[in-house]
Amino acid sequence: MKANTATDKATDSVPTLKTGAQCVIDGLVKAGCEVLFGYPGGAVLDIFNALYDAPFQFVLARHEQGAVHMADGYARATGKPGCCLVTSGPGATNTVTGLATACMDGIPLVCVCGQVALNMIGNDAFQEADVIGITRPVTKHNFLVRDVDELPDIIARAFYIATTGKPGPVVIDLPKNIQKQKTASVPPETVTMRAYHPDVPVNPPEIAQFAELINHASRPLLYVGGGVIAGNASDELAALAHTANIPVCTTLMGLGAFPEDDPLALRMVGMHGSVAANYAVDHCDLLISAGARFDDRVTGKVSAFASKAKIVHIDIDRSSIGKSVRTDLGVQGYLVPVLQAVLPFVKPAEHTEWLEQVNRWKERFPFVYPAPEGVLMPQFVIEQIYAVSKGRAVITTDVGQNQMWATQFYRYTRPRTFISSGGLGTMGFGLPASIGVQFGRKGEPVVCITGDGGVQMNFQELVVAVEHRLPIVVVILNNGYLGMVRQWQELFYSKRYSGVMLSQHGRLPNEHVEDAPAYLPDFVKMAEAHGARTCRVTNPGEVAAALSEAFAHPATWVIECIVSPEANVYPMIPPGQHVAEMINRTV
Repeated sequence: MKANTATDKATDSVPTLKTGAQCVIDGLVKAGCEVLFGYPGGAVLDIFNALYDAPFQFVLARHEQGAVHMADGYARATGKPGCCLVTSGPGATNTVTGLATACMDGIPLVCVCGQVALNMIGNDAFQEADVIGITRPVTKHNFLVRDVDELPDIIARAFYIATTGKPGPVVIDLPKNIQKQKTASVPPETVTMRAYHPDVPVNPPEIAQFAELINHASRPLLYVGGGVIAGNASDELAALAHTANIPVCTTLMGLGAFPEDDPLALRMVGMHGSVAANYAVDHCDLLISAGARFDDRVTGKVSAFASKAKIVHIDIDRSSIGKSVRTDLGVQGYLVPVLQAVLPFVKPAEHTEWLEQVNRWKERFPFVYPAPEGVLMPQFVIEQIYAVSKGRAVITTDVGQNQMWATQFYRYTRPRTFISSGGLGTMGFGLPASIGVQFGRKGEPVVCITGDGGVQMNFQELVVAVEHRLPIVVVILNNGYLGMVRQWQELFYSKRYSGVMLSQHGRLPNEHVEDAPAYLPDFVKMAEAHGARTCRVTNPGEVAAALSEAFAHPATWVIECIVSPEANVYPMIPPGQHVAEMINRTV
């Protein structure tokens, strides 16, 4: 017995060795990874070998860009960090657009990239790329792992960086030889970093000044961005708005942060936002920016933006405060503690004259569109999606006209129900993002609103939805054009359409395809080839029935809507202009 006890003690004292590849799997498990999106290759075979027994789900995308967008959609819909895994060289470089999309919008994401062995870096080895150099401008941070003993700590730090402060994507560049080496290192229980301190305590003098500005304002306005959603601060925001009767406008990224059916809601502000929201910004005497960064699509002519107002800017990122517009008071901090701190000092207010004014604007300038008899208008399709889904769907979009119509004619009442590429404006985002959304929120209705241009950029990912039997409805607004570019060419370039026509009819002679079918490409046939259920809609009376069937029979659906080819998005403030230059053609 004594000999056996001694042997047991000796065995217990031997540290457990794990390969770098297994450390990746363990690190993902510890970080709470539920689903990993990716694509294999030679430089990550060891990780994929370890992945075979992983306790979480792996989803094989059909392109690395699609994998990152899936992870991004998952993160936006759940608030949890998205995870993806790709190989070296082209596998890593294919992630750049997805990483930049996440970085611009502050989306938490960790991407593990394979890399050639350390001793081969710099020798132009097969499928070598300077991933650290390439991704530095489009990530919050990146790591090149040089020692397997550091790997568990690096993985923990990657998730910590991605999810704290202003969230963002983090890349771990992992050489092949490090994946094979063994280590006794284990993940840390807590993460601390000498040069990174994301927690910012509430500053009482700032809070006092903030409350005083609110209490003395006659025409206050809340300008709400994606930071409210990222910070899970919607309840606190609503409490502030209702306590002081402050109307609320949102950015594209802030849609859903404040319910659009609330009487105080002015809906989206900016280039294609509501007239009421833009007029309110122009006439308010206090503009409270909560988690918004004053991007150019909102401000237009910066020198004239909110010219009558004092501006309060609340943001976790100190570098964003005062970066684009003058700020009378900057409040750095997480939105929940900041709003909780100021609420006890905010006096209930009526602001009767101000609310009457903004309500007159809302009544006078609603979102409307021309509706010629028998013509399928894209705005009508969005309205039908809202009606048939009863406003309960999670909407993903591509970029351009389809994105803007989705903001105008669908009302968002809950956070994380509008999923779209904001800052980067990435075409091809909507379809793969909807797959990530469905994995994160299983069973909820998910609708991807896209155009005939954007959907072709990552159409290959449709098969991923089909093979996993995901109930996603992809609605293609097919107008035969790259619609938003065409609209700008119509308005600002004398209708000289150049490089925007996607249909075959009406093209110039040197672009004409003889005997082309009416619909090219045929999205119905493409979708059927991928295994999806399909439907083509050409007139208004067919839309509701098609959507109802898709919602009633859970499967991956593609509904192609042949819509008016030259419908435009209005209202529109021309780029760099003031609200006074707004174009608001309606019917």
